[in-house]
Amino acid sequence: MLGEVLTATVTPFDADGNVDYDRYRELCGFLVDNGSDGVVVNGTTGEASTLSEEERVGLIRAALEAIGDRATVIAGTGTNSTAHSIDLTEQAHEAGAHGVLVVTPYYNKPPPRGIVEHFKAVAAATDRPVIAYNIPGRVVVNIEPETMTELAQIPNVSAVKQSNADLDQARHIVELDLDLYAGDDDLVLPFVELGGCGGVCVHTHIVGPQVKELVRLAREGDLEGARQVNEELAPAIELIGVVTGPIQIKAALNMLGHEVGALRLPLVEASDEEKARIRSCLERLKLLEPARV
Repeated sequence: MLGEVLTATVTPFDADGNVDYDRYRELCGFLVDNGSDGVVVNGTTGEASTLSEEERVGLIRAALEAIGDRATVIAGTGTNSTAHSIDLTEQAHEAGAHGVLVVTPYYNKPPPRGIVEHFKAVAAATDRPVIAYNIPGRVVVNIEPETMTELAQIPNVSAVKQSNADLDQARHIVELDLDLYAGDDDLVLPFVELGGCGGVCVHTHIVGPQVKELVRLAREGDLEGARQVNEELAPAIELIGVVTGPIQIKAALNMLGHEVGALRLPLVEASDEEKARIRSCLERLKLLEPARV
C-alpha cells in the first residue's frame, strides 16, 4: 500500500506564471506534516495538461527532495495517447517516483479491450506500482467490473483510484485484492467501510489531519467516530463543489496564506461570489476567523 491518505497536489505558480518549485517543496512538506502519507504530482489538480514535460519531471524531483524519505511520491503519467503515457511513465520512473497514476484514456472512448491493452503497455514501462484511475465523469468511459478484473491480472497494477460512487463496483475492486482509493473526497468513508485503503484527495490540502483520523477510526472499526468526523468535514466537501478544481482549492490555499499563485488558462481564478462561498466554508471549518462586517 502506498499510503492511506494521498493528496493530489496543486502546482504553485509564481507571479510570472512559472512553476514555483520552492513553494511546491514547502507545500509537500506541509501536507506530509498534516495527515498525508504521500502526494500525487502532475494530476488534474496539478494542472498537468498545461505543464511541459520538463516541468512535470521538475515537480517529481522537487517532491522527492522534500518528502521522498518519509512519504510516497506518485506521478500522474496517463494521457489519451498510449505512446505519450509510456514516455511520461519512463520519465517518472527515471526521476525516482515511487509509483504512477494512470487515468483511463479520455476523449478517444476506447472499447474495453483497448483500455486493457493501454494499461498493459503503460505498466510495462515501469516495475513500480501502477494506480489505475477510473473517473468516468471526466473521461466519459467507465472501467466496468469485467474490465477491472482483467486489469488486476497485470502484475504491477496494484491499486485503483475510483471516482465512481457505485459501491458494488468499489466492492469488486477490493475483492480483486487491489488497493481501493476514493477518487472523490466524499467517498473516503464509504470506501474504507468496504475495505478500501483511503483516498486520493483534494480537500486534504486543508483538512488532512481530520481525514487521516477518519480513516484511522474507520479501519479500526469505530464507524460511529468516523461518521462524526465525516459530518464535521461537510464544509470541506461543500468547498470542493463550489467550482471546478483546482480553482477552488487554490483559492482556499491562498486565503490560508500558502500563496500557491494563480492558474493557467483555460482555468481562471475564482469569482468574487465563489471566493465568498469558499471563505464561508473555511470559516465553518474554523480555519479562518469570520469576516468582520
